Amino acid sequence: MISATQVLKTDLVKAAAKIGKRAISSVVPKTDLEVTDFKVVNEPILGYMPGSSERVALEASLAKYSGECEDIPIIIGGKEYRTDNVQYQVMPHDHSKKIAKFYWATPELVHKGITTAMAAKADWERVPIDEKIQMFLRVSDQMADIYRADLNATTMLGQAKTMVQAEIDSACELIDFFRFNCFFAKELMKYQPISEDPSTTLNLLRYRALEGFIASVTPFNFTAIAGNLAYTPCVMGNVTLWKPSDTAILSNYLIYKIFRDAGFPDGVVNFLPSDGPVFGKTVTAHQDLAAVNFTGSVPTFQWLWKAVGENLQNFTGFPKLIGECGGKNYHFVHPTAEVKTVVASTIRSAFEYQGQKCSACSRVYVPESLWGEVKEGLVETQKSLKIGSATDADTFMSAVIDRKAFDRISGYINHAKASPNCSIVAGGGYDDSVGFFIEPTIVQT
Repeated sequence: MISATQVLKTDLVKAAAKIGKRAISSVVPKTDLEVTDFKVVNEPILGYMPGSSERVALEASLAKYSGECEDIPIIIGGKEYRTDNVQYQVMPHDHSKKIAKFYWATPELVHKGITTAMAAKADWERVPIDEKIQMFLRVSDQMADIYRADLNATTMLGQAKTMVQAEIDSACELIDFFRFNCFFAKELMKYQPISEDPSTTLNLLRYRALEGFIASVTPFNFTAIAGNLAYTPCVMGNVTLWKPSDTAILSNYLIYKIFRDAGFPDGVVNFLPSDGPVFGKTVTAHQDLAAVNFTGSVPTFQWLWKAVGENLQNFTGFPKLIGECGGKNYHFVHPTAEVKTVVASTIRSAFEYQGQKCSACSRVYVPESLWGEVKEGLVETQKSLKIGSATDADTFMSAVIDRKAFDRISGYINHAKASPNCSIVAGGGYDDSVGFFIEPTIVQT
């Protein structure tokens, strides 16, 4: 027979253990809330004109990374791990060339990542937010300078982005994410509740990290989004398990190394390339899951949401689910629209980065009164688009990301060719002999 006293004692021990997970007490110096003021502006987009310093640096980085296959380990708490489940990242525009060798983590390693992150959280939470922000701002400055060419080169080679598409992503947007999110964190700190008589009672508002770890599942199509989902939560004292996309490993690993070399503490972000279901099942079954930070497909996010729901009774809290998923963007053209603008905007939206953006136009609704002009403009512009290697400066679009994407999109084209309700207005060709190339294709329905 267990007495009520024993039950109470057991409950108190459990409660104390939970409290012990918190790394900061309720009594801390007010200086912890003081943040150095600063302003932010968008990172300028460089021009990469022939002979410019940025062009020369980029070409050197492209030569460096295209000439090697980098060995990329699993990293947990700063320690490297390798498994027998070896994978390779290839250049989408030249799939015979391997640029990264990496390893999928086992469920045991994912568990180790969770344990390591939770242990690192104690010290990381104690670091004043001003110190965290200053570290992120230093990293952002380094990305804008000494690492800019490498970030763009690894994105171009590994994700088949052209020069301009890489620049606006892996340089400018990545840097802006960190700078602006630090700015927003600083602004949050400005509000403090009213203290009627501070000498007697001082009211302070403090932002704490989430209770647990964050699982960051990141996409291939934006290097910036990958870095943002994995690292930005750390500004507020959180720790993450980062599952990068298999087809963006090289650029994502570079981000990890930049933070590591800048003095970012081991274990705060753990780099865990993994098979999707292995990672997903492990993190959603763990009691300390605090949030899922996700960008990717609708089915994957639905699976994660369902898995969290089915395990709800097992969590110490209520995990947050933050997701951005692909959609069907469209242009709805008004009869008074300017045809040149419609054509230029539609071509850019539909085919820049091979249509692999969340903003990509997949359908256009055109009034019959304008269709003749719009169709002619689309066809003529499509003919002028250069398809080729991502490293050629005059390439408009390169290869799609991988074999799976190639097979899916070429299947859509074959369906359109066979359908009595569709006609190919422009494009329709595809070739995977060298890279995963698909012509910009316009289908009339």
